[in-house]
Amino acid sequence: MMSENKVTIGLSNPKSATNVGAVMRAAGCYGADNVLYTGSRYDRAVKLNTDTKKINTLIPLTAQQDLLENKAADVKVICVDLVEGAIPLPNFVHPTKALYLFGPEDGTLNQKLIDKADAVIYIPTIGCMNLAASVNVVLYDRLAKSAKFITDNELIKNSRDNNNRVKVKKK
Repeated sequence: MMSENKVTIGLSNPKSATNVGAVMRAAGCYGADNVLYTGSRYDRAVKLNTDTKKINTLIPLTAQQDLLENKAADVKVICVDLVEGAIPLPNFVHPTKALYLFGPEDGTLNQKLIDKADAVIYIPTIGCMNLAASVNVVLYDRLAKSAKFITDNELIKNSRDNNNRVKVKKK
């Protein structure tokens, strides 16, 4: 997984607690270190949270006034948004330490954040994806391009649902 790296997800004024819950699940699946958010909409909607794996007990979910406050100097800011001039995700090389910033479901990252970014990337889809789906795709891309992930039956056994005992039969 990515435990040797420092990965933070930053959410700009997320609207939906459902999406934040799904972002937390993605953070747990892909080994992110923490999730930050700004704005007040999530706090009002948090009762609908879908963090079914209770990842928030393992990965901090922290409200901040500014997504860039407390950022270490060696962490690269990567904005993820459909912004003209952005780098397509398949062409992007992920830094070792990154703060990935995502805009709200019904908006975009503000120009101030885009201007302070070390890189701005986008997922080349037809139409836009929702917040949680975008976080999943970026974190998966980071994992897939890394040589540090585990690919064996022990990972499958430890990751699957308790009711899943299916195996591929050798032919």
